[in-house]
Amino acid sequence: MTSSVYSDGATSVLLCGVGGQGTILAADILAKTVCASGDVVKLSEIHGMAQRGGSVTTDVRFGKYVNSMVCCQGSCDAILAFETTEALRNISYLRDGGMLIVNDQSIKPLPVLTGDSVMPEEPESQLRAYGGKLIPAQDIAQKTGSIKTANVVLLGALSTSLLYEQRVWEEQISASVPKGTEAMNIAAFRAGRAFVQNIHD
Repeated sequence: MTSSVYSDGATSVLLCGVGGQGTILAADILAKTVCASGDVVKLSEIHGMAQRGGSVTTDVRFGKYVNSMVCCQGSCDAILAFETTEALRNISYLRDGGMLIVNDQSIKPLPVLTGDSVMPEEPESQLRAYGGKLIPAQDIAQKTGSIKTANVVLLGALSTSLLYEQRVWEEQISASVPKGTEAMNIAAFRAGRAFVQNIHD
């Protein structure tokens, strides 16, 4: 998966969600997998009010050469969204033909909770119209040990579209997650991969 938007030929992935969903850990594991595979990676993070459930966005660009760490609108090869509202809010960054992977969960953001905004209507239908793959990450994570590994389920789904070896992904997951949860997180990663692969079958 490479973008034709940038002259450097690097792959651009946007991860988006709200505070507490594990978006930053997922981006970190992605970056470590890239580095361990011998490629260059650059990240740009916007934490917002992450600790209060605010938006969290991370641009990850990687390849043999990377001249910018920022994803521009209409340039992302993939968007990995940890909930539906953030997916729709960031959809303009996806390039034509890009991959959209979305956790099938809606969380009310701060503007909705304060009454300054409203939730989008039928977000799942809108996302499917963009070609989005909706992943029941919470349900899959629960079956593999803990709902807290939903972020790793989504990372597993994303990994199927990248060229890095599964072994390298799993090594970086084991090195990054809390001690004692390695096996559970590996199971979640594999389940996310399997879910997407079954969609294609």
